[in-house]
Amino acid sequence: MKDLKHIYYFEKLLEDANNDLVRQAEVDGQIVIGSVCSQIPEPLLNLPGCFSVRLRAPRTGSIEMGTYYMSSLLCECCRAILERAIEGGYNFLDCILAPDACAQMNRCVENIDKQHLIEKEHFFVSYADVPMKSDASALKHYVKQMRLRVLEPLQEKFGIDVSDTALCKAVEEHNRICKIMTEIGDFRKQENPVITGYEYAVLCLATYSCPKNLLVEKLEETLEELKTREPDAKNPYKARVVMVGSEIDDPDLIRLTEEAGALVIADRYCFGSLPGRVEIVLNDEEDVLTQICAFYLKTGQCPRFMNTDKIVERKEYVHQLAQDYQADGVIYQQLKFCDYWGYERALASHVMRDDYGYPVLSIDRPYVVGNSGQLRTRVQAFVESIEIKKLNK
Repeated sequence: MKDLKHIYYFEKLLEDANNDLVRQAEVDGQIVIGSVCSQIPEPLLNLPGCFSVRLRAPRTGSIEMGTYYMSSLLCECCRAILERAIEGGYNFLDCILAPDACAQMNRCVENIDKQHLIEKEHFFVSYADVPMKSDASALKHYVKQMRLRVLEPLQEKFGIDVSDTALCKAVEEHNRICKIMTEIGDFRKQENPVITGYEYAVLCLATYSCPKNLLVEKLEETLEELKTREPDAKNPYKARVVMVGSEIDDPDLIRLTEEAGALVIADRYCFGSLPGRVEIVLNDEEDVLTQICAFYLKTGQCPRFMNTDKIVERKEYVHQLAQDYQADGVIYQQLKFCDYWGYERALASHVMRDDYGYPVLSIDRPYVVGNSGQLRTRVQAFVESIEIKKLNK
């Protein structure tokens, strides 16, 4: 297919956490908020006057210092982010608002805070206790924590407007991005899609890494371009897969998977669009903050939710995605030493194979994938196994 007009522009934005759009918004007087997890609702971090940047460590080399402070038995993503902070790569941040969700990421953020690695004068870190269930009592606690640990600090430190009007405006901007990404993502349901999984991953990652208002115009142009884009005459992929699992903040893993013959047609992973780019529908009867928190509890698919309903729901969600996007198989992947996804991958890979009948590839991987020959070989073997099953049928 012909290259997308703006794909190089989006790729360049992902090469640095402090990219051109972040710098532009900072010059315009916007407050820059570091985000490390979807458990803090995104609209709360993108109120008028501020915007969020999901922390990544692109072009990671050595993580020697991160390992020194966190040990070699903790998640490489957390170590890489700490390494980048030690290098001064996040000095543009005004604060980090983190949930007490992943203990390893908490240690990373705690190191950034205690070592004073961010040089801005009024920089601060705030931790919010987030629930592990999704019932009524959990919602009540969630709302209280978001008000105390997110909204009030933003108002007190930076004078950010946290009124219902401001929250509604943030949700409106969030939904505009979600609507565009959903429309673009729906092209992946086609028999011969006009967008690859790699291209979609690049676009989606950019929406987490940049101020949304500066990104939306080129996303809209890309959507219009895709409506008339001609796919390859012959589909070059041998299988369609749903990618499920932990953080993928580098599209190289998606590129590698597709070069091995498996088109990634649905992205159920951290930094993905499912469910991260689903529109939030508000009503006029309930408190806006409560509605936002309720939405995140209801749609959240993180394995941190440990009530039985959520455990079953996660498998059903992947099954539904496989049906909707006509997937031939499922790839469960996790970062090495990721506690939550380690347990989820071990169980779900068997459940999806034995109870739902999908071919499943289960892998743990390093933070930096690059051109891993081992991963490529495993994906190729998985694709071949799917082809053999098709032939047998």
